[in-house]
Amino acid sequence: MFTTARSPQTTRVADLPEDLFEAIETLKRDLNAVVLAHYYQDPDIQDIADYIGDSLGLSRQAAETDADVIVFAGVHFMAETAKILNPDKLVILPDLEAGCSLADSCPPEDFAKFKAAHPDHLVVSYINCTAAIKAMSDIICTSSNAVDIVNQIPKDQPIIFAPDRNLGRYVMEQTGRELLLWDGSCIVHENFSEKKIVQLRVEHPEAEVIAHPECEPPVLRHADYIGSTTALLKYAQQSAKDSFVVATEPGIIHQMQKAMPQKEFIAAPPTGNCACNECPHMRLNTLEKLYLSMKHRQPEITMPEDIRQAALKPIQRMLEMSR
Repeated sequence: MFTTARSPQTTRVADLPEDLFEAIETLKRDLNAVVLAHYYQDPDIQDIADYIGDSLGLSRQAAETDADVIVFAGVHFMAETAKILNPDKLVILPDLEAGCSLADSCPPEDFAKFKAAHPDHLVVSYINCTAAIKAMSDIICTSSNAVDIVNQIPKDQPIIFAPDRNLGRYVMEQTGRELLLWDGSCIVHENFSEKKIVQLRVEHPEAEVIAHPECEPPVLRHADYIGSTTALLKYAQQSAKDSFVVATEPGIIHQMQKAMPQKEFIAAPPTGNCACNECPHMRLNTLEKLYLSMKHRQPEITMPEDIRQAALKPIQRMLEMSR
């Protein structure tokens, strides 16, 4: 992971301001800072954010912001992407330990060997990967635009798709293309229980199942609609149905309930009796850590300039192909 940082000084609860929301708003003004938050963040962080979105939306916001400081309430690969796009801005992540199981499933040294074994292949990498993997890629994609991007590539061009095998399988089904898949996955999206979703359909026959394409194929087979987090939100808004089983990280349900308080949203259950449908990395960020990171202007995201420049090209190509 090409990040370096110093952790904020340990602060006692008694030293925190009484109103964290007001204190964060003040720091935003003082630092000319913008807070970008993923849909999977804690509801309090979503409520204080200047922009909430999925990976594609957050990438666009990071590319367009005129703020001096970017506070990225998400996981490390997202903050890395913001730094790749904004080398002269201060990019901070509330908790540097907020990693990503999917990104970790694709070690750069192993992927370099995999790529070298298939020199005729174009590399399309899901944005949920490290800066080092982005630097080895030809085009970056997100769950919002993966199908469209692959459809724009000549049909006779062989493609490596990394790191998520489930999104890759979904793209293959939607495009009719053969892709060489890296065998990576997300611990949250591979953990939903097909059996429990079927039981929910029996208990809530009027509900639609909406799912993220990172889910395992048995879960996707039961979905009435498959899409990115933003697409799931929009679909629920446009659907005539009043009840939904949501097969993705349940942080998105906060925005669904805010936008559609009259509708019912049921979080798809994991296989075990645990909170495994919540991303443990995303949930490391808290409102207190967000305040402290802004107050101390750290942990800061940095990376070698050669990696940043190499990773910038496939991201720019994605943004150009997604307009």
